[in-house]
Amino acid sequence: MRQLAPLWAAVLAAAALVGSPARAAEPAAPPSQVAPPSPPAGQPPKELWLYYPTNLQVDANVDKAKDLWGKAAAAGYTHVLLVDSKFARLAQVPDRYFKNVERVKAAAAGLKLTLVPALFDVGYSNNLLGNDPNLAEGLPVRDQPFVVRGGVAEPAPDLAGFPPKPAFADEVVSVDGTVATVRPGGPTDRAARLSYKLAVAPFRCYHVSVRVKTDGYKGQPEIKALAGKRSLQWQSVKVKPTQDWTTYDVVFNSLDDAAVTVYFGDWSYKGVGTLQWRDWRVEEAPLVNVLRRSGTPFVVRGEDGKTLAEGTDYEPVANPKTGTVPYAGEYQAWHAPAALKLKGVPDGTRLRVSWYHPAIVYDGQVSGCCEDPAFRALLADQAKRVGGAFGAAGYMMSHDEFRTFGWDASCAAGKATPGRMLADNAKFCTGLLGPTTAYVWNDMFDPFHNAVPGPYYLVNGSWAGSWEGLGKDVVVVNWNYGKRDESLKFFADRGHRQVIAGYYDGGQHTARWLASAARVPGVVGVMYTTWRNDYSKMEGFAREVRGR
Repeated sequence: MRQLAPLWAAVLAAAALVGSPARAAEPAAPPSQVAPPSPPAGQPPKELWLYYPTNLQVDANVDKAKDLWGKAAAAGYTHVLLVDSKFARLAQVPDRYFKNVERVKAAAAGLKLTLVPALFDVGYSNNLLGNDPNLAEGLPVRDQPFVVRGGVAEPAPDLAGFPPKPAFADEVVSVDGTVATVRPGGPTDRAARLSYKLAVAPFRCYHVSVRVKTDGYKGQPEIKALAGKRSLQWQSVKVKPTQDWTTYDVVFNSLDDAAVTVYFGDWSYKGVGTLQWRDWRVEEAPLVNVLRRSGTPFVVRGEDGKTLAEGTDYEPVANPKTGTVPYAGEYQAWHAPAALKLKGVPDGTRLRVSWYHPAIVYDGQVSGCCEDPAFRALLADQAKRVGGAFGAAGYMMSHDEFRTFGWDASCAAGKATPGRMLADNAKFCTGLLGPTTAYVWNDMFDPFHNAVPGPYYLVNGSWAGSWEGLGKDVVVVNWNYGKRDESLKFFADRGHRQVIAGYYDGGQHTARWLASAARVPGVVGVMYTTWRNDYSKMEGFAREVRGR
């Protein structure tokens, strides 16, 4: 694993692997490099899987699981993909949690269901980041100008704010000063936006604030920051159909761009209800969500280039709300920033500050830095604890939709592409699983899905080659319905067995999945996959898959 090999060896020597009995002192043998024989093309899948998220800390959830699993077993299900955010924090759960683990293990054994616990929160990392919020992947802010006032450094922004008039507004949007209105009755199924073109400094963190009011509005308002082919702002704003004026705050990093177009609007206007925007503004952000670890160095320099020493020239900088609001592992885009308090530096002194902050995607997703040694130690610890609790025959690696990566110093040190680094991490994680079966979602290792050259969200480079980190004994759980033929063939040609992650709350055609699966060898199972906890069609799905 390049320069990481010594650390990997040390971690494996220190941690009991997942394949070991609970609290075993010695690591398990390395996984086999020879995959089991794959079923030939045309053979129906034998395994029927159930995707099942829960919280085992709640006693009633065990009873609920036992009841549902009984129905699933009667319908022919063989495997349960068990997901619980607590798997990332087993060191912090009460004793009754482990009693409930034993209860679900006994229930599954009695029903002849194979449990496959999910671990390794790579991509959606909030659960693991609850252990240390500073291990989030960081976007760099470089040489942001500050000025000392009253012994505290404050941003001295280059950007003055929005121009007097928007650069563009769609025909259904009327702009009156600082209020923009979308009224009902206009043409539907089209965009309803206003936008501003801004000159920005590269690698700066910008705060966008706006107030929104709605009345019976049917649509999805968004705030975007676009630069060329790349979107820099991905956080969702949750606007209610009817609400009084409410303030929304998002941040974005300009990365290597010098011009950005900021949009307020709806890309799928329904022509129903009223939407209003007002008091929009943009500013260079103060030290909000500052990440503090060796891979995200915090540097303060004078205009003369001299580096100031933390603890000597300025007080230690910390942002206690980073990754802790409303609870550990969740990141709030805007809150009270960290203070940069100077010691003996005259007021009026201009400084340049470089720092790192996380990106928030959609409804709160933050990715961890899987190149940081401390994050890999969290993965190893999780493998040890989950393995000790379950002693399962196989585990699901939760590498999926990895949307921010490759920018901080931890990633830059090895000079590898994101694809190469992810391949290394996949090898590291399968190594932690010992001789047990490793399963993984397809998307981040699939050139027909998310393993693309880019641009891909806020990833600095190409995901290509990530699939080289998967040994042939890793079973791929494939949810690439849109390009199922290409995807299934790609992994089959590499020698992987596969499980189809189907249904998706009715958004996929099961018969088409099965027809595609019949064309390649090695499809061993099909999973009922619901994100809405809707199991009302579970038995019907089983009948369709079983052909009866």
